[in-house]
Amino acid sequence: MTKNPPRDIEKELIDITDRLLKEAGETQQREIRLDASLQRLGIDSLGRAELFRRIEKKFDVTVPDRILAEAETLSDIASFIYEAHPGSKKIEKLSIVTSHGEPSHVDPSRAATLTEALLLYAEQSPDKAHIYFQNEDGNEEVITYQQLLTASLQVAKGLIERGLQQGETVAIMLPTHPGFFYTFFGTLLAGGIPVPIYPPFRMYMLEAYAKTESRILSNAEVRILVTFEQAEKLSRLLQGFVPSLKTVTTVHELMQPEKLQNAMKAKSDHIAFIQYTSGSTADPKGVVLTHYNLLSNIRAYGKGINVTPDSVAVSWLPLYHDMGLIGMWLGSLYHGIPLILMTPFSFLNRPERWLWAIHHHRGTHSGAPNFAYELCLRKIEPAMIEGLDLSSWRMAANGAEKVYPRTLKDFATKFAPYGLNSKILLPVYGLAESSVALTIPPLDREFRVDRVDRRKFEEQSRAVPSDEKNALEFASCGLPLEGHEVRIVDDQDNVLGERCVGNLQFRGPSSMQGYYNNPTATKAVFHDGWIDSGDLAYQADGEIFITGRRKDLIIKAGRNLYPVEIEELVGHIPGVRQGCVTAFSVMDENQSTEQLIVVAETREKNKAKRQEIEDKIREAMATMQDIVPDKVILVPPHAVPKTSSGKLQRAACKKKYLAGQLGKTGLPPWLQVSKLGTEWLGRKSMAVFKTLAKAIYTAYVGFLLVTTLFPLYLFAFFASRQSFARACRIWAKVIQKAVFCPMTTSGLANLEKAKPAVFAANHASYIDAVALIAFLPPDTRFVGKKELFSTPVIRTFMHKLGYLGVDRMDLPKGLEDTRHIEATLKQGHSILIFPEGTFGYASGLRPFRLGAFKIAAETNVPVCPIALKGTRSILRADEKLMQPGHITMTVCEPIQPSGAEWQDITQLRSAVRAEIEKYCGEPSLHMIAAQTVAPKPQR
Repeated sequence: MTKNPPRDIEKELIDITDRLLKEAGETQQREIRLDASLQRLGIDSLGRAELFRRIEKKFDVTVPDRILAEAETLSDIASFIYEAHPGSKKIEKLSIVTSHGEPSHVDPSRAATLTEALLLYAEQSPDKAHIYFQNEDGNEEVITYQQLLTASLQVAKGLIERGLQQGETVAIMLPTHPGFFYTFFGTLLAGGIPVPIYPPFRMYMLEAYAKTESRILSNAEVRILVTFEQAEKLSRLLQGFVPSLKTVTTVHELMQPEKLQNAMKAKSDHIAFIQYTSGSTADPKGVVLTHYNLLSNIRAYGKGINVTPDSVAVSWLPLYHDMGLIGMWLGSLYHGIPLILMTPFSFLNRPERWLWAIHHHRGTHSGAPNFAYELCLRKIEPAMIEGLDLSSWRMAANGAEKVYPRTLKDFATKFAPYGLNSKILLPVYGLAESSVALTIPPLDREFRVDRVDRRKFEEQSRAVPSDEKNALEFASCGLPLEGHEVRIVDDQDNVLGERCVGNLQFRGPSSMQGYYNNPTATKAVFHDGWIDSGDLAYQADGEIFITGRRKDLIIKAGRNLYPVEIEELVGHIPGVRQGCVTAFSVMDENQSTEQLIVVAETREKNKAKRQEIEDKIREAMATMQDIVPDKVILVPPHAVPKTSSGKLQRAACKKKYLAGQLGKTGLPPWLQVSKLGTEWLGRKSMAVFKTLAKAIYTAYVGFLLVTTLFPLYLFAFFASRQSFARACRIWAKVIQKAVFCPMTTSGLANLEKAKPAVFAANHASYIDAVALIAFLPPDTRFVGKKELFSTPVIRTFMHKLGYLGVDRMDLPKGLEDTRHIEATLKQGHSILIFPEGTFGYASGLRPFRLGAFKIAAETNVPVCPIALKGTRSILRADEKLMQPGHITMTVCEPIQPSGAEWQDITQLRSAVRAEIEKYCGEPSLHMIAAQTVAPKPQR
């Protein structure tokens, strides 16, 4: 077939685009040029999918996902078609994979961590296929367990060579690609904490993306950012906004020829990763999940959806989202079943690929948000799925957003001729704060839809069954996972009765540890061991029915209105872009009443037709919901804010409305980059000034230390130990004031309550010792690493003050050091020890070693917890420059050991750590929640 001349291609592209816009309601005449931005033309992700589908049909080519994702103008598309050969359209492979090899005989219950699970499979089933990754060219790349481990160890070595320390965070800003898996496990094996974040896909969102991601990276105190080549420049721009970020790199750069030999051996209470919420209702918050949390959830939902050795998982969900990361990938890894993985773009541009992947691989378990099932209903034509067989599909989860009963019914009806059993459709409920899953309906039954009286629901918050035409419908999300509990309470945490709408709270082994570096948000959601989900719901026959987000609830004329129902209704009105409608309320200050605002996107420009759309919205709401909105606002495409996962940001939309910014056209990408560059330059300039100020301050501190320590050093040679200790206390107090680091103390009386005592303090900075010297009793002996006794000047101070050195590397010497410490306590001297052993750049209370608590228990000496706050910000690890700051020291009540048995020692450690955690102002890096298993209900 002869290639089309370039001018013919260009003309056809313009004609196809023009027809698409007119069919979508674009009536305004405009010139469509090759260099016109698709976003400027009002073509969003779904519009792009339709545009490319028509282009493929016209030119008889297959457009790769890369072009679908990256093309910004018609010129970009034309460039591809120039090089493509018309008539070269690829045919989807129709070969069916009936077997994925022998089922693994690994017992995953032996694994206490994700890394242990990977090691088990790599050792016992090294050649078993773990992931079938479908490339954009239609081929599959198979990753075995051994390949995953080997590549992850190579990445781990690269991370350590770039200075990654144990407990530091690594941001993974990668699309769906094998490199994501290698980086995730490479971070864990190197001792770091993975932080998956979504990569940039659309140029017109650059500015908003950069600001959102900089907040996430700053909150997580990310040290290394792993990204892909196309985003590397933007990622480096982020360095100007994130002080902690020291390295931006790629998977290719990290991959070393040699593997890491001494991989980190994580424990069940270590942080497995930090999952940042999408920010649909507020700024993103980092959910801290341990290996124990994750494996508890994976085991429980695996049982709930009946994962068996012959199961096959199929997914296109993004890996930065909990449903794709935990629900599909980590779940399939733990259970040892193959994962058939597509990119999100593959699905969005050709939804039928999802169903064909299930067909080809005889997939059994898959799931997606409600919109994905809607997309299949709207975009998949019979000709696209001729010969499709979905009879192998055993579980189709619908979750992560509002589940619409109509969607379930229509999906079951449309695909029943292709072997789909309607009983496999499972409306599920989960949230990042519970790892991923929380409730699942019973298997092998039709999905349950509850119809309730609208008036009683909205006015009395009661879900009374009704068969009326305008009754509200809710899909049952089933029962809590095994070992988990759910309750419905009012605003005072009183448990409500059946069919009463209230706040959904939960608890169980999957529950998060808290929000990373956000104690205020953490405290707000914990209620005596229960976690507030932020969702409203009711129970009927023990099953959960989600009604909406509490913060989004609209109270109008004494009725509780849920925006999702309004949005679904308005979204089906001709001329309105479905999925791009938001509803919220604002206070009318003049009348002291709530106003109902409906914002809807449309491509319509004609004034008369826009008025017609507004009238239809009011008419539909009056007819179906017996209420009329106070204002209907029609805005152009992309005006309604959404999260990375496509959820509506009602709070952000309301903020734009109040600021008068709704409908304003976004800046072109080049101007956004210019703005970011200008802001980056401003921040860099400010950083230079700050660095200069820190350098001057550090020089000043250095001068003070040299001039004051020298006479103190000379005094050490002829003074008694007691006199020298008192001189050091005076020096420490004076130096703190002289360097503008004031110190607030509380509980100092506790220092004298018990003698001798073991003082246990958190360790965040080199200046901790100076802060403690100023207030600890003069006869206190500090315990530190023996290497300090080899340091000039410092060793003189340590010898004179009778400090005790411990050898961390030599076990026999370590036992000897322990006996020396015990002897010191028996002589009546108190000791000061840092149970964490070391400190790093990242904020957070590290795990406590047992040594000090074992000594205290065996000598029956109380432990006095001391919490230091503020020292890390004055001088962080890996930084040479200082800055002034305020220090707070809280001395807690001494804790007496209850015995010398192993459980007594560990309980003592936990009690001391809990006290320090209350006052140190930093998150706990490794801990198990006090309530890990839901107690049995009282009868």
